[in-house]
Amino acid sequence: MAGYKETPRQKMIGMMYLVLTALLALNVSRQILNSYLIVNDSMVATTKLFSHSVDEMYADFEAQYQINPVKVKAYRDEAIEVKTLSNDFIDYIKDIKAKLIVDCEGGEFTEAQADTAQLRYLKSIANFDIPTHFFLGTDLKKGEAPVLKANIEEYKEKLYSYIKAEDKEGFSLGLITDGDYTDRTGQKIDWATYQFDHTVLAATVVILNNLIAEVYNAEANIVNYLYSSISAKDFKFDEISAKVIANSNYVFKGDEYNADVIVAAYDSRQDPEVYIKSGVDSLPVKSIGQGTKVDTEFGKGVISLPASSEGTQKYAGFVKITDPMGADKYYHFKSEYMVAVPSATISATKMNVFYRGVDNPVAISASGKADNQLKPRLVPANAGKISSSDEGWVVKIDSKTAFEVEVEIYADDEDGQMFMGKQPFRIKDLPDPVALVYGAKNEKISTKGLLANPFLACKLPEYVEFEFKFKVTSFTMVVPKGGGKVSTEKAEGQTFTLGMKNLIGNLKKNDMVTFKDVRAQGPLRERKINSITVTIN
Repeated sequence: MAGYKETPRQKMIGMMYLVLTALLALNVSRQILNSYLIVNDSMVATTKLFSHSVDEMYADFEAQYQINPVKVKAYRDEAIEVKTLSNDFIDYIKDIKAKLIVDCEGGEFTEAQADTAQLRYLKSIANFDIPTHFFLGTDLKKGEAPVLKANIEEYKEKLYSYIKAEDKEGFSLGLITDGDYTDRTGQKIDWATYQFDHTVLAATVVILNNLIAEVYNAEANIVNYLYSSISAKDFKFDEISAKVIANSNYVFKGDEYNADVIVAAYDSRQDPEVYIKSGVDSLPVKSIGQGTKVDTEFGKGVISLPASSEGTQKYAGFVKITDPMGADKYYHFKSEYMVAVPSATISATKMNVFYRGVDNPVAISASGKADNQLKPRLVPANAGKISSSDEGWVVKIDSKTAFEVEVEIYADDEDGQMFMGKQPFRIKDLPDPVALVYGAKNEKISTKGLLANPFLACKLPEYVEFEFKFKVTSFTMVVPKGGGKVSTEKAEGQTFTLGMKNLIGNLKKNDMVTFKDVRAQGPLRERKINSITVTIN
């Protein structure tokens, strides 16, 4: 039983955790917080599916125990112990989450309220100070993270005790706490810092919910291992039930829903007859004419239903099989699945526009798809280009005439590429920078201060949330000469000429210095910017 491969359940948890990690690398904006909420909703839904799947395993154990209690009792008792361990650990994590939410929300917010509160309605989802102190501690109080890490390792150690020595190699339970963790600068950090340092409440709740999902996954792996230790050949089954095994209960619109229907414990060399009908909770045998017969192979029916409508879709049917005595037996089943429209989240991390000639960082994610599956493109394509970066994606607009562009997202799948969504963005030139004199305060400066910074600078206005360094390419300085006349000196570049320095050295108190005809180099073109006047004090 050694050499376990990563299960689909583990892959799903890993994929959702990658999405979370990508979000943590981005600045916290409203769009990013919304992305956390989307990931959390998916995580909560996934955890419910995992919990239901584990409950079905325990039900199967009980069914086998009723058939042969002598053979099954030892494994069944161990499974019950695993269930108790897992439930206690999940309750512990939920208790941590509730206490954290209470600390963040403050006031009269109680743990009882925190247990049922939805993340999107909390007022403190962007707070990172309290979650950081809660888990990493302060000078006066130890954090919860070391205790949580120790409990994770203790839980894993107890689960591994149920695995035989010869089966432990290659057996994966997840819940990794000893990985090689680094911060954004590449410095090594511990697990606690990697998970909880400056992590906003929204992301911290997602991390804890992801941990709960991993606990369910580890529990399922151990229970499945114990169940597989029961040899079906030792039993004479007096009860048979039909099983629906779906590849996925969550399907994108336009895809197909695929599932297998099998009859447990019957000879795989005998193909049953399987009939189904969509949109019903049951299909009586007498209504066989209303059903559709599906293909069968190796003792199982193979269902393929078109995912043409959104929402929850249900179907029912029955399996007809001949027993060893030659009599026809019928076993009924029903199931449901969810059809969703493919969706993608696309947001510019700096502004809600793209600026020409500069790198515009963009955050992109798509439901149910890993980052390496995404293939974004610009429409029209000649507007510019989009490329990957260490922190996500970068859009660079080269067109001088385009005023709007769409980012379309496609994702790789088994049949090629799937369209996931699109988002329009406006295209603008960066605003003109503002000329400034370093050292000036309230537009006043001494001659010594002016000569200490012998150049004219410029920068973007404060309302522009974007980083780009313009450079002054030329300007003209005008100073009083006496007798109502002025002296004028022009500079190429941003540095004062020798003539300018001499003129500045002869200035007196209350003389006014004007810098005009200022030109600055920006993306794609040079532009004329504002004049600026300072008074000598």
